[in-house]
Amino acid sequence: MRIAGIVLAGGRSSRFGRDKALAVLHAQPLIHWSVEALRDAAEVLAINGPMALCDRVGLPRAPDAPGVPPGPLAGVLGAMGWAAGRGCSHLLTAPCDTPFLPPDMGARLALGIGEGPAIAARAARAHPLCALWRVDLAPALATLAAAPDQPSLQAIITRLGGSWLDFPDEAAFANLNTPAEFEQAERRFAG
Repeated sequence: MRIAGIVLAGGRSSRFGRDKALAVLHAQPLIHWSVEALRDAAEVLAINGPMALCDRVGLPRAPDAPGVPPGPLAGVLGAMGWAAGRGCSHLLTAPCDTPFLPPDMGARLALGIGEGPAIAARAARAHPLCALWRVDLAPALATLAAAPDQPSLQAIITRLGGSWLDFPDEAAFANLNTPAEFEQAERRFAG
């Protein structure tokens, strides 16, 4: 199994009020924490986001898939193509705003992947962007993405026969979408 790690950072940060990927949390840009969570499991790393962000972080860019509406699905599909081009069989994804991801997330997802096409992490609720995807799922994923009534990412994973691996610590998957959540995370690091 050859794994590519992709941090999804293509959102507009509208609830955050500024570019959250580069907001400094505990002396590092927020995106740094997600990159580090993927580093041990991934042989190659990239960012699905603006080129300026990739340059700033020093990682290559995995662009959105063409012809797919903007959003996480376009990022995952584009990243699958990027990963396949580097000889990777699997794609490990995480959002850019998850600074507390378990450091063994990738390894645990790799151990849990069975016959199903994808493994997504969840604790108390689903976290479909914290996932390990088989790159050969790109055609099936593209078909679902092209549907006029495109289902949610969680529903897509289920339709593809994905399996869900439970993680006990819900706080490890916290997304920082607002300034208040960012401040709570800063206090958690300080605590």
